[in-house]
Amino acid sequence: MDLYLFVKWVHVVSSTILFGFGAGTAWYFWNAHLTRDPAAIARVGRMVVKADWIFTGTSGIVQPVSGVMLVHLVGYSLTESWLLLTYGLYALAFICWAPVVWLQIKAQRLAQIAAETGQSLGTDYFRTVWLWFALGWPAFLGLMGVFWLMIAKPVLW
Repeated sequence: MDLYLFVKWVHVVSSTILFGFGAGTAWYFWNAHLTRDPAAIARVGRMVVKADWIFTGTSGIVQPVSGVMLVHLVGYSLTESWLLLTYGLYALAFICWAPVVWLQIKAQRLAQIAAETGQSLGTDYFRTVWLWFALGWPAFLGLMGVFWLMIAKPVLW
């Protein structure tokens, strides 16, 4: 197999995993949250956190490595305008994603405590989920922008 095609395949597959698991885990965690059932939130939260570490985290590392390899193999300059914007949007997504994982863990633990003690979800839980939700949007939109830049490769300046 041609090295370029292999690296491109890895890049496309890992981007699919990164975006798909990111959106998928957010969907399931949000829908568990909407039930207001602490036991359901705790159960789904455990799966979401594990999936984020295994799939989203791994593909989040593979993406820049395979991306730099593609830039080198194709012969682009690392300072192409569309690549510079891509780096910024990817960094934005990562800067938002890292605390999102921590917030998911915190929300899951708060829900677990509520389920074990028979209490309702407290204000700390709702504040945590609100922040998780708010940080998820820039990460999602940033990756949407990265996808567009990877396809269009526009000259921006």
